Amino acid sequence: MDDENIALNSVLGLELNRVFFAVRETANKQKIIEFAREVLQSERAELADSILPEGPAS
Repeated sequence: MDDENIALNSVLGLELNRVFFAVRETANKQKIIEFAREVLQSERAELADSILPEGPAS
């Protein structure tokens, strides 16, 4: 991951953290957690797809 992506992810993580603590209702905090998990899983899947070679292994 290049430096620009690392910096952007850090900023987004800090902003998500700020929003999480600004929200008072537990149900809304749960929605934030679920959204963050979905984004993280999507990012991991994209990373795995870009790392794995395409086609059958020989």
